[in-house]
Amino acid sequence: MRNLLLIFALLVGSLSVHAQEGWEAGVFAGGGHYFGDLNTDLSLNDPGIALGAIARYNFSNRWTTRLYLGYTKVSAADSDSRNIYEQARNLSFRSDVIDGALGLEFNFLQYDHGSRDHFWTPYVFGSFLVSNFNPQAELDGELVDLRDFGTEGQFTGDEYFTTSLGVNYGMGVKFDLSYEWSLNVEVNVRQLFSDYLDDVSTVYPDIEDLEDLRGPDAVRLSDRSIIIPGVNDALIGEQGRLRGNADDNDQYATISIGLVYYFGDLKCPEYGSR
Repeated sequence: MRNLLLIFALLVGSLSVHAQEGWEAGVFAGGGHYFGDLNTDLSLNDPGIALGAIARYNFSNRWTTRLYLGYTKVSAADSDSRNIYEQARNLSFRSDVIDGALGLEFNFLQYDHGSRDHFWTPYVFGSFLVSNFNPQAELDGELVDLRDFGTEGQFTGDEYFTTSLGVNYGMGVKFDLSYEWSLNVEVNVRQLFSDYLDDVSTVYPDIEDLEDLRGPDAVRLSDRSIIIPGVNDALIGEQGRLRGNADDNDQYATISIGLVYYFGDLKCPEYGSR
């Protein structure tokens, strides 16, 4: 029994030698892409700037808690679609998105700052997400907030929320530049619990009711369709016709590079203690 306890103590001690705890923080920069009703092709041809800040607490050389705060500019237009119906629909939007995510990160390899042997690792992460957005479009040369016009017939006071919960997940790779500094490259996906990042989700409203409720500009923003010979002979925004797909919530993703500074120290086991 004493031998078993001794072996167990040695194993625990060996783990503590390789355990690394401490805080690190840094900044990220890259590009962001939106995926939803106005980008059903999953196109990557309209990237927006993406910036972020991260704080991590390493409680081992495998597991880390992470807090990420980000800003992403997203946009899309039906005019870029390969689908001829979507080209006729002719909707577009842009939005500044601010989000925060808190979760866990796992290193596939043992990762110790300053080590010659364990100085890099691929990693994955998953987090809970809170995201704030505000879809806009151009009207007579000016950007307007689409939510204010109830483009799918929402009554005043019943508009969709511009803050949504969601999940955040992704993967990356990090490697040391020195003991303190590391370079991180990651793909970061945000899946919203909302389908209104782009102001498009359900069906076209009754045009007359919308004009009475919100005014003529709301009608212009709700149905921006164009006539394409051989496809549609009239504007497509008749009441009840699908404007979007409410069964598929919106998401956006970023690809970015980060520079991260490590504040913590390796914790060595205490020898000679009783």
